[in-house]
Amino acid sequence: MRVAATFPLLALLSAALCGPALAQEPAASAPPSAQTAATADEAFDTRVKTLEENVVDLKEKIYRSKARLLLLQETVLGGDVSTGARAVIIHKNEMGGSFELESVAYALDGAPVYTQVDEEGHTDLGKRELFEVFNGRIVPGQHQLAVRLVYRGNGYGVFSYLEGYKFKVQSSYTFSAEPGKTSTVHVVGYEQGGITTDLKDRPAVRYDVSVARESGRKPAPAAPPPVTRSTPGQ
Repeated sequence: MRVAATFPLLALLSAALCGPALAQEPAASAPPSAQTAATADEAFDTRVKTLEENVVDLKEKIYRSKARLLLLQETVLGGDVSTGARAVIIHKNEMGGSFELESVAYALDGAPVYTQVDEEGHTDLGKRELFEVFNGRIVPGQHQLAVRLVYRGNGYGVFSYLEGYKFKVQSSYTFSAEPGKTSTVHVVGYEQGGITTDLKDRPAVRYDVSVARESGRKPAPAAPPPVTRSTPGQ
């Protein structure tokens, strides 16, 4: 009877001793779900940090652009001719009779300076060979000119199929403005290629630039007249 009672007691003691050890074993290593969550949080934090850096960089670019436009505006409204510069932008049309200019849009350093649309042909936009787009003072340095031209097909004879077609040309050009000088930029719309060139590839733009010293600069002060002294008795 005593031997039979000893076995249940030993089994109970063994369960009591091994139970805590078995219960603590899973806690030795973190579950996979927790590791995955930590990795996802780190990736999210990295993406947020990168996004914040991009936003700051974009804000700095916008600030610099605004500052440049404000300086440009102040210089256009007034300024010293001897230290500023001037830009003259002229549109020149050298397109053939198959293309008629329908609209033009010019922007200088991102600011629109000239826009005209003639979709119905009520103005002489398509017939003018030369017209001024911009004439004003700008700050010395690099400036970007953006151009957008739209031509409509002017079909006749065997080219009657051109009627209703639109041909768009977008281009940009960077020029340098020198202090005390006028930079004249002729924006020329012309047909490139030859007879074998596809009509849609013919409209193109080129830039002819000339620089001259401003005639309105303040003249240098004249030298004082020489002093003539006379000797008494002569």
